[in-house]
Amino acid sequence: MKEKKILITGASGYIGGRLLEAIKDKYFLRVLVRSEKKFPDAEVFVGDVLKPQSIKGLFDGIDTAFYLIHSMESSGDFVEKDRKAAKNFAKGAQEAGVRRVIYLGGLGVKHEELSSHLKSRQEVGEILRQNAKGVQVIEFRASIIIGAGSLSYEMIRALVERLPVMITPKWVWTKAQPIYIRDVIDYLSEAIEKQIDGNMVFEIGGKDPVSYGDIMREYAKQKGLTRYMIHVPVLSPRLSSLWLGLITPVYAKVGRKLVDSATNETCVKNPLALKVFAVKPKSLHEAIKLAIEGEKKHLPRWSDSDSFMSFKKASPDFVLSDRLFDVREALVKAPKEKVFQAIQEIGGDRGYYYGNFLWQIRGFLDLLVGGAGFRRGRRSPTALEEGDVVDFWRVEAIDPGVKLRLRAEMKVPGSAWLEFKIKEEGDKVRIRQEAAFDPDGIWGKLYWYSLYPVHQFVFKGMLKGICRYIEKEKS
Repeated sequence: MKEKKILITGASGYIGGRLLEAIKDKYFLRVLVRSEKKFPDAEVFVGDVLKPQSIKGLFDGIDTAFYLIHSMESSGDFVEKDRKAAKNFAKGAQEAGVRRVIYLGGLGVKHEELSSHLKSRQEVGEILRQNAKGVQVIEFRASIIIGAGSLSYEMIRALVERLPVMITPKWVWTKAQPIYIRDVIDYLSEAIEKQIDGNMVFEIGGKDPVSYGDIMREYAKQKGLTRYMIHVPVLSPRLSSLWLGLITPVYAKVGRKLVDSATNETCVKNPLALKVFAVKPKSLHEAIKLAIEGEKKHLPRWSDSDSFMSFKKASPDFVLSDRLFDVREALVKAPKEKVFQAIQEIGGDRGYYYGNFLWQIRGFLDLLVGGAGFRRGRRSPTALEEGDVVDFWRVEAIDPGVKLRLRAEMKVPGSAWLEFKIKEEGDKVRIRQEAAFDPDGIWGKLYWYSLYPVHQFVFKGMLKGICRYIEKEKS
């Protein structure tokens, strides 16, 4: 029986989203968001911690509140915003009689010259303790978080995948103590019920104190990539962040903060958390292995672009990936059920509505290199279920009348998906067809771009073919 009500701020973020999934079956959950969003497993409260009036009632009935908010803006006074947000949150928790606040901050030795980013994260913990009198504040401090989709991990992933030779400044070899994302979530989850006296700060980390350079080497080793690192004694954080922005442009806005923080050693000095909590942190090798596996299992978060066709890097919802897209849309005048039926009949004897001989050639080539080939067909010509085989695809997700996602099982230098989504618009239905590809290094990118001319015919023709078939069936 769910007795306690838990508040999660930052639920749409990386940590908050993982935490919500981990505890949704144990507690009543309330999430704070700045704009209306759907959370099937939680009560949604729309508000902004920078605007006290907007969060009145947020803490009503709350036993434990998670504070997982932190600014990563590159401009403006983010430090002052963090202070104001923490004070407003602490005051609200105190007035409502919240039992416990749990906060995730950053590691770093206080007497050292910490970066503004790390300094702000530790200051937020102090503000929560000082301004939430009568509320117990449990602060966890972590270093680099390893996991598919985490900022630091995806930065490392992008650099190693893109650069056979890397110039590594001094900060790349500063010691840190990376921790696997699931271990972080386990600490946070266990802290809800754990009997702890007074306010506490727990330093958490994985088994191995290592550097960014060591993490990059481990990632390269597990991916079977040969990478060379050239040490340079001088390369300022500013130049490093500019270099990072050039190599991985999606990180330009937060690159400077990451680089500045990387100049500080972020290792566990007080291992008290290992005695208090049941968590057994994973080694770097285990964390990287699980993160790579997580990339393969991760369900694509597709772009919300309204353009008819786009060919681009990952969407704002997935900015930390090298994922490449081919996105097309079309309107068809037909019942929603008829549209989805045509989509789920794809493959097998029905074919791909356009250029079937090209798909058959691709299947034959796949067979030659030891892949699944084109011979598997499909279980049913008219219906699909999750896990079904469709030629060299497998049904990864299906929501009847809404979406179908296929994951490629052909031999390709990366991971590929084909997804269809449908949505009613008046008396018409919009079909959104999205092909996505996660390339493995430079060969993956060459593979995708070399097939770009073919994609223009195949994907365009496939969507038009689906529409023609629907129109024909309707008449």
